[in-house]
Amino acid sequence: MIYLLDDKYTFGFISSLYLVIDQDTTREILKTAPGVVVIDDKATNHFPTPLEVSNKDDVAVGQIRQDVSQEGNHGLDIFVCGDQVRKGAALNAVQIAELLL
Repeated sequence: MIYLLDDKYTFGFISSLYLVIDQDTTREILKTAPGVVVIDDKATNHFPTPLEVSNKDDVAVGQIRQDVSQEGNHGLDIFVCGDQVRKGAALNAVQIAELLL
């Protein structure tokens, strides 16, 4: 997706993921994961959007919901959003190089 914001083009990505893990464990993992920010406020209807994460290093996750089509408490749907060029290309290359050096 490409957006025009303040006369600059921004590149964002969104993904919807299905996980087989319980919601509480997922929230705890995501809250402590480096490079991830959780934006999931049902009360104010605040969830991640491509424009909100544009020009930021972190990837945002939100709308963490139990998948009611699955039995038990193991199916989970989450929404992931980030800056495609900044995080998806440039920053990932730097972070991989830092790990290798």
